[in-house]
Amino acid sequence: MSALTGFNSGDTAWMIVATALVMLMTMPGLAIFYGGLAKRKDSINTIAMSLISYCLVSFLWIAYGYTFTFSGDWKGIIGNLNKVFLCHTNSLYNAIPEGLFCVYQLTFAAITVALISGAYIERISFSAWTLFVILWTSLVYIPIAHWVWGGGFLAKMGVLDFAGGIVVHLTAGIAALIGVLILGKRKDTTLAPHNLILVVIGAGLLWFGWFGFNAGSAISANGIAVQALINTNTAAAVAALVWMFIEWITTGKPTVLGLASGMIAGLAAVTPASGFVNVIGAIVIGAAAGAACYFCVSKVKPIFGYDDALDVFGIHGIAGILGTILTGIFADPKINSAGKGLLYGNSKQFLIQLLAVFLCLVYVAIVTGIIFLIIRVFTRIRVSEEEEIAGLDISEHGEEAYNL
Repeated sequence: MSALTGFNSGDTAWMIVATALVMLMTMPGLAIFYGGLAKRKDSINTIAMSLISYCLVSFLWIAYGYTFTFSGDWKGIIGNLNKVFLCHTNSLYNAIPEGLFCVYQLTFAAITVALISGAYIERISFSAWTLFVILWTSLVYIPIAHWVWGGGFLAKMGVLDFAGGIVVHLTAGIAALIGVLILGKRKDTTLAPHNLILVVIGAGLLWFGWFGFNAGSAISANGIAVQALINTNTAAAVAALVWMFIEWITTGKPTVLGLASGMIAGLAAVTPASGFVNVIGAIVIGAAAGAACYFCVSKVKPIFGYDDALDVFGIHGIAGILGTILTGIFADPKINSAGKGLLYGNSKQFLIQLLAVFLCLVYVAIVTGIIFLIIRVFTRIRVSEEEEIAGLDISEHGEEAYNL
């Protein structure tokens, strides 16, 4: 492989590290974060949802996910079967082995569907979740990833999404909202984390892994990767502070959960912009995400009464949409010549971002609803009331988190 013309060992080494960082975001990062947020009696089940997501997507992506996303293009909608089971991938993608690029993208697909699980915990059956992972990855994630990153119609329109504002966070957030409306409320809708220490450890692992998520999306050890890393760290910190201070002013107490939630909001919002904006843009995006996501979680959710257990829509969905739109405003051509936003004289980019958000939002909502209809044919979607009260750790897995 290293004998191929254009191979860059430095870029390859960085992308191996970035791939490992993004893998760590799902297992153990997200699993620990969500597991700590769940009730003790549901914590093992919550962790299992992330674990099965990573395992299933690891196979699906190699089998057909990669080829349908990144091999060829049929009418801007989907790729082809040329690289099924990694056939014909003994070449370079940019300056790194294509197989490495494939696995890097696999980690994105895995964490996207795993993110959704936080909305459904404490009531969805494990069999329904397993089917959901397979169907949603195949029918939602793969097509949209192709549209945006694989040469599909949104890529041809010029949409900017550096690391997944649309592909990861918007899709996960909208799927979360649609799913909870279909599932209905839990018997106990309180968010009472059973272990905040695990929440903070999981959040820290997510922040750490996000450097691979965003800086790795440069697919090179270059200046854009460095800028993405700076923007990622800055936006996360600013959003955490904004969430904390708003909470402090409105409730009288700054909570650790609020700090962690704001940090995730900032990371999600800066994701589409990370390789396109300067640090001032990252600060604005982080601040906007901290305020908007706090408002959605603390005000909008109680008003409408939907049971998004771990606020996947309120944080990832809102931050993904907000960050994607703000990318169309703050994209600085001095940072990345591929992006020029409204503030730099390109109003068309702002409109493209809005259109992409709208089209993907509608597609995700419709197809996610159809997926739940399909799942109903094969298995029960919700556990029984008795099983929910007993806890899904026992009812679904026969295990308990004795020592957590």
